[in-house]
Amino acid sequence: MRVIIFSFALLLTGIIQPASARQGLTQEEQKYLDWAKQIWDSLDRQQGLVELPNGVATLNVPEQFYYLDPDDAQKVLVEVWNNPPGQKKLGMLFPVNATPFDAEVWGVEIDYEQDGYVSDENADTINYDELLVEMRQSIDDANSDRIAAGYDKIQLLGWATKPYYDKSTHKLHWAKELRFGDQQVSTLNYNIRILGRKGVLLLNFIANMDQKPDVEANLNTVLSLAEFNDGWRYEDFDPDMDQVAAYGIGALVAGKVIAKTGLIAVLIVFLKKFGVIMIIGIGAVLSKLFKRSPRPS
Repeated sequence: MRVIIFSFALLLTGIIQPASARQGLTQEEQKYLDWAKQIWDSLDRQQGLVELPNGVATLNVPEQFYYLDPDDAQKVLVEVWNNPPGQKKLGMLFPVNATPFDAEVWGVEIDYEQDGYVSDENADTINYDELLVEMRQSIDDANSDRIAAGYDKIQLLGWATKPYYDKSTHKLHWAKELRFGDQQVSTLNYNIRILGRKGVLLLNFIANMDQKPDVEANLNTVLSLAEFNDGWRYEDFDPDMDQVAAYGIGALVAGKVIAKTGLIAVLIVFLKKFGVIMIIGIGAVLSKLFKRSPRPS
């Protein structure tokens, strides 16, 4: 059995008509194309102002991205990428020139954790080198349980980008380099946390390390596209009535709430089920099949 990977570069060529391009494909490959087209056509790709389903924040999705709502994001994660069903996220972002079927696709998973107001009082005093040592040990200690549960072990190789917190915008970002199991290619886990009045908005890039320049080129755009709504902003905190989180900036980076939020599962999510064999010309088959514009909001 050959594993099919779609290259969006080929998708965009539009040189070969679907009927002629399908010639020479096996019955199984044609069945796969029909399945992929059915899923792609069902995805509602949105741009512009998108209020997240929980009502705490709004995205202003620019033309270089599209947003998938929780149902469509779940469809990608479970049906396309073959991850086990789990708690739905608030959605996903993808580059507009990519599909979830592409071998080199990266995306941004969106979630929200309402554990209270996270104080940034000690943000300037955190020693991130020491924190990295603690994080690496915690991951190593948890690997036996992960393996027993049927998952690959995780290695934390180091910071891909050291943590940075902007006190003026209350936005935190950092990146880890991870390796799963015996894979030779490491994974880039790029994290954004936006602090709010009652919790934290989570945006997670996951990509291969060789995609780091592309992810970083889009970092400022992603940082700016999500904002809390009125009444939910960090500045709206009322110490007389609002809960304060039991953790601070350092714990957000270290992942002290991983067990609760399922972020370890997120690391698995972006390991797509497809292999690395390219069938020449198959992307061109989809140049017509997958042609659809995002829906402006």
